[in-house]
Amino acid sequence: MVKKGYSPEQIIGKLREAEILFNQGATLGVVLKKIGVSDNSYYRWRKEYGGLTVDQAQRLKQLEVENSRLKRLVADLSLDNAILKEASRGNF
Repeated sequence: MVKKGYSPEQIIGKLREAEILFNQGATLGVVLKKIGVSDNSYYRWRKEYGGLTVDQAQRLKQLEVENSRLKRLVADLSLDNAILKEASRGNF
């Protein structure tokens, strides 16, 4: 199975296209075939990107990257703190 790896901009475009087709009266099967995705992908995308603009999606991805970086920093500092406390007690 080949993963296409759509960008957030492409995903939002496909969701907008699907919304237009639904408004024209197309069924779910027809819409999914037209935009070229599976129903699982469609529902996952709609859950993550539904109602977002391209700018908002890009900002969301930037915030996720920043959040993961900050979590790593906190984990590293917590580990260093625990090591220093252990060393100061003399339990090594």
